[in-house]
Amino acid sequence: MSQTTDIVDLNKVETLAALLDARLERSPDALAYRRYDRDLGEWTDLDWEQFTVQVCRWQAALLAEKLDKGDRVAIMAANSPEWAAFDMAAQGLGLVLVPLYVNDRADNIRLVLEDCGARLLVIGGPDQWQALSPVHEALAALERIVALEPVEASSSGVQPVAVKEWLPSSHDALRVEAVDGNALATIVYTSGTTGRPKGVMLSHRNILFNVQGVLERVHAYREDTFLSFLPLSHMLERTCGYYLPMAAGSTVAYARSAKQLGEDFEVIQPTVIIAVPRIFERVYTRVNDTLSTQPLAKRVFLKEMVRAGWNHFLHDQGRRRWTPDVSIWKRIDDRLGEKIRYKMGGKLRAAVAGGAALSPEVARFFIGLGLPILQGYGSTETSPVVTTNSIEDNVPDSVGSPLAGVELRIGEMDELLTRSPSVMLGYWNNEEASAQSIDGDGWFHTGDRVRIDDEQHVFITGRIKEIIVMANGEKVPPGDMENAIVLDSLFLQAMVLGEAKPYLSALVVLDNKEYAELATARGFSSDISAERRGEKLQQLLLERIAHRLRDFPGYAKVRRVAVIEKPWTIEDGYMTPTLKLRRSKILEAFSDEVEGLYAGH
Repeated sequence: MSQTTDIVDLNKVETLAALLDARLERSPDALAYRRYDRDLGEWTDLDWEQFTVQVCRWQAALLAEKLDKGDRVAIMAANSPEWAAFDMAAQGLGLVLVPLYVNDRADNIRLVLEDCGARLLVIGGPDQWQALSPVHEALAALERIVALEPVEASSSGVQPVAVKEWLPSSHDALRVEAVDGNALATIVYTSGTTGRPKGVMLSHRNILFNVQGVLERVHAYREDTFLSFLPLSHMLERTCGYYLPMAAGSTVAYARSAKQLGEDFEVIQPTVIIAVPRIFERVYTRVNDTLSTQPLAKRVFLKEMVRAGWNHFLHDQGRRRWTPDVSIWKRIDDRLGEKIRYKMGGKLRAAVAGGAALSPEVARFFIGLGLPILQGYGSTETSPVVTTNSIEDNVPDSVGSPLAGVELRIGEMDELLTRSPSVMLGYWNNEEASAQSIDGDGWFHTGDRVRIDDEQHVFITGRIKEIIVMANGEKVPPGDMENAIVLDSLFLQAMVLGEAKPYLSALVVLDNKEYAELATARGFSSDISAERRGEKLQQLLLERIAHRLRDFPGYAKVRRVAVIEKPWTIEDGYMTPTLKLRRSKILEAFSDEVEGLYAGH
């Protein structure tokens, strides 16, 4: 595939809307977005000129609402060209966008809208309107709610208007208001694993500097197609899967749904994807589950292929001497590797993983199959990327090295500190939290423990606040252990605990299908509730957990386990919209189970 570099000079672009204007000037006829039209039953395309027309219509509608520069407007909708058009329209008028997760709890959405003082809200359609039904009356402070799909009116509060009725047919040219690059562009609320979510204030300059840094590390081209499936309310997707392709002139295709992701891969044939580790972990688990039913010879063949592919990768990176399996890997790869990569479209040249730590085991598996995974690190507060690997310098056990212009320092307790033009302006209406996170010298305190090698590769060793300190003083990272446990397909979810306790325990949620197969094979009751406290099941679970934790230190051993019958969900308040465990909520809700794990100790 040809690779044409067509990157907008970001040193000459002050704002996000100016980025679109520059892109329009450079390649008006180039393909910008692809989305699936359910009414037509086919994929439809938008070039940059057509997309800009949509933006102009949105701007005309927003101008009619008499909004002022700096006013906050919010959106709660799935990824789509409409999401991007609304954002660009708002940015061009000097408004501040507040993205909301479509799967967030209604009371959390209410808190965010009240905290930021949003004047207008865009929702996707009936699903979002239904999800907000408990707080319809509380939305009365909004002056306008726009629905991308028709919804039924509620009995109280402000009523949504359909976007087709709201958007005018006539419009002026694209407006790009003269806004200082340091002006507020967006407020992004953190997931809030503990306490109330905080509104991260990011400027145009914050985001554009980050885009430029990532582009210098991970190249993007006119011919690239990004498959977008992480929510645009997540800064990783927004910066790297939306603004970055715009800067590079690449195409973005919006995936239909998680269930149809496999089909979308085959149809769209993306060259770049951005995902959280859980996506790769699920594929890894699924492949292993399928393989477990295959003949021994096939399992051994795949294992040898991954090993040879990993050695081939290390040789290419200059970190391993040549061995015969480096040469034979290509022949092995032709037999199986290409078939596996075909399931992901066959053209994938870069898969970026961020948002949490990716298991080295999973990374080596995909890289061994010829799928280049680039792990990175960042946070909403840093716009978001701080470090990342590159194709040329990929150390999968690390989260890469710092972007150009990003400073790193190790503080107390091995905490990673970072300083750069990407660091946020602060937290909205929360000076105290801002002062706690950014010190007087401009260093942002990440809360993550790290080590940095001589080549500036960063290795995450744990989370300061989430580190479990056992009664004997040993410290263990629960997140790493939980990630390892759920690589066993029997475990749907897991939470390790043991703060100030003599040993570690775990709360686990079992996969119903896997448990049913296990129950049949072992003669257990098919009813988990009847079996979950049985000693035989307990012992089996501990053995499987021990197998997954075999590479952890000896003191990091789970000795007791409690089975939770229902999965932890966002709706129940046990998970954040980014699928992180709300540990304190879970501990409070299942205090009886926790107490039982330590009875007599």
